[in-house]
Amino acid sequence: MKRIITGLALASAATLLAAGPAQAEPAAKDPVTAVTKQFVAGKGVKFSERTTAIEGNRRNIIIRQSGTYQFSNAGVAASETTGNFTIKALASGDDKPAKLDRIEKALITPERTITIGKWTYLSGGLWEALLPTGKTWFLVRKGPVSGLTSIYGQPLNLTEAATLKTLIKGAKAAEGGYAGKITVGDLLKVSPYFRGSFLGDMPNKKSAKVAISWKLTVDAEGLPARLVTTYPLTALYSEASKHRAVSVETLYSGWGSTVEIAAPPIDQVTEEFKNGEDEIPSLEIPLSRIVH
Repeated sequence: MKRIITGLALASAATLLAAGPAQAEPAAKDPVTAVTKQFVAGKGVKFSERTTAIEGNRRNIIIRQSGTYQFSNAGVAASETTGNFTIKALASGDDKPAKLDRIEKALITPERTITIGKWTYLSGGLWEALLPTGKTWFLVRKGPVSGLTSIYGQPLNLTEAATLKTLIKGAKAAEGGYAGKITVGDLLKVSPYFRGSFLGDMPNKKSAKVAISWKLTVDAEGLPARLVTTYPLTALYSEASKHRAVSVETLYSGWGSTVEIAAPPIDQVTEEFKNGEDEIPSLEIPLSRIVH
């Protein structure tokens, strides 16, 4: 599958989250143990998140997502996500909304993504304009688990036991939980979710050395309640300015709730776009039109 080539240029500042004070008390429960106990078939957890671009004192929310993970006895069995870019910040000199072009209109339309095993179904958003008449879902193997918006979504997937274990191993106790850093290279090694979130080129060797800072708040049982990650844009593009950054906040709720994620009706699914192609086309998304 041809990856989407994005030209997203965020204007944001590299404000990294500091690890918690060394004297802070450790969390009452181990989050690795707490999360793995949740791996029960038919159970799951809900999440909501927002991605913020930062430039000096200016902050702009550019992406919102929400969704659900469904577990098996071994980990994540399926997921369902809704997300979209927030281009309402667009404005002309007199602060009136600027006219959106066709691509931008598609990007602010909610995008739905369902992943079951290694298969991903994509609908809404940009995909709506590409699908043939009568079809509402595009099916692709090993597609972007959280859709197009995942490129700036949460890089740390705490439902991956190996990822969470790696994070906690190198963390410090912080108020309400833990805090730490992990390099892009180390995260790529341990996290299939992170590797699958890249819709363009994978990070090069220079970007692999860049650190992602994170802070995790857990509940009384040790389960993740809030996760905030911050990283300079050089983590994704080595040529980006070191003064540009992204911050992603994820809130978790409903651990242990009953979840059943099903594939879309087969008659609404296609593996080809309306032009007969089955490869995701190259795309340039000017986020400079989003971030001001």
